[in-house]
Amino acid sequence: MGRPKQLLPLGDRTVIEHCISAISAAGIQDLVVVLGPDAGDIATAIHIFRVKSVFNRQRGSEMAESVRTGLDAVSPGSTGILLCLADHPLVMPETMRSLAALHVAHPGSIIIPSFNRRRGHPTLFPLRVIRDIPAQRTMRDVINDHEKEIVYLNSDDEGVLLDMDEPEDYEMILGRFRA
Repeated sequence: MGRPKQLLPLGDRTVIEHCISAISAAGIQDLVVVLGPDAGDIATAIHIFRVKSVFNRQRGSEMAESVRTGLDAVSPGSTGILLCLADHPLVMPETMRSLAALHVAHPGSIIIPSFNRRRGHPTLFPLRVIRDIPAQRTMRDVINDHEKEIVYLNSDDEGVLLDMDEPEDYEMILGRFRA
């Protein structure tokens, strides 16, 4: 993208501000943002939110390393982790509320939203599953290791699939946001 995609504009805010606002609007209160080693500008951009920011110092590491880093900052009473990606800015708060409600009904399950039978994000992991991610394991490995414990949330929220990996993806998200 040529610059951090979290700081790309989306309306009157940045992509990451939209993500954090949606999570907050869903009623999720214990927010931990895991930032990369050179993410000082992102940390500055989100200082207005009530979040805990931690830094994953391992440049180029897998998402699982960021999760391990963030777990140390999670409140002790938490029973699950809603793993939200900053490149999925169009996920609706209602979707996150539904994921949290399913977690209450199925506390031992991994909850994954789907749109048109395609897995999306964010994923809600029970803390007991995610707490001890072994080194050299990815989040995909964790999901595959617990495949029998997955519950799907069939959603009409296309935002669970829409991520920004390429400039064309960002342009598409801008178009959907404006619509």
